[in-house]
Amino acid sequence: MKENLLISACLLGIKCRYDGRSVCKICPERLCEKYNLIPICPEIYGGLPTPRVPSERVGDKVVMKDGKDVTENFAVGAEAALKLAEINGCKKALLKEKSPSCGKGEIYDGSFTGTLTEGNGVCAELLIRSGISVYGESEIEKILTDT
Repeated sequence: MKENLLISACLLGIKCRYDGRSVCKICPERLCEKYNLIPICPEIYGGLPTPRVPSERVGDKVVMKDGKDVTENFAVGAEAALKLAEINGCKKALLKEKSPSCGKGEIYDGSFTGTLTEGNGVCAELLIRSGISVYGESEIEKILTDT
């Protein structure tokens, strides 16, 4: 029986990113050999539209480029993604790197200049705290070989 894997929907070609595009950089067929894929988009789960003004983390807050505070949207979306992971017994997640929701280890710094800083997105942070192993899309080989 295959393990369930939480995965950022944009990585599967679903056009849910802030700019209305996807970033299908992975080969889902390879993942499907090992996992049942459970797509998520915490930003949509949090009530934000597609497309939307880009957001970045600034400390514990998430703000849009126009200054609007969307911290609550990101928190609600992260909780919904965690609930979906729990319902489906997901022990691992493959998420979009650098995202204010899904980024792991490195995210944009809140200056909207493309500058990266150490940190995690809101959803990635919650999943990690809840014991779920989080991988970025550049770690696909690792998630395919991890047991």
